[in-house]
Amino acid sequence: MRYHQNQMQKLVNNDPQLKKELNEIKSSMSLENEYALKALYHAAVKDGGKFQHAYQELDAEFKKQ
Repeated sequence: MRYHQNQMQKLVNNDPQLKKELNEIKSSMSLENEYALKALYHAAVKDGGKFQHAYQELDAEFKKQ
């Protein structure tokens, strides 16, 4: 599973909890959105993270297009 910024942004936009976590990462670490998204991906999606299944569904959807 690879990181794709567009998919991660869509996942965040669809989930209020992820949006809150993204904003916390951005403010606590003073990161720009692009880097905060990548940090959130590694924390909440990759390697069995809580949102891995939802991300994989988006990945399959993007591959069909």
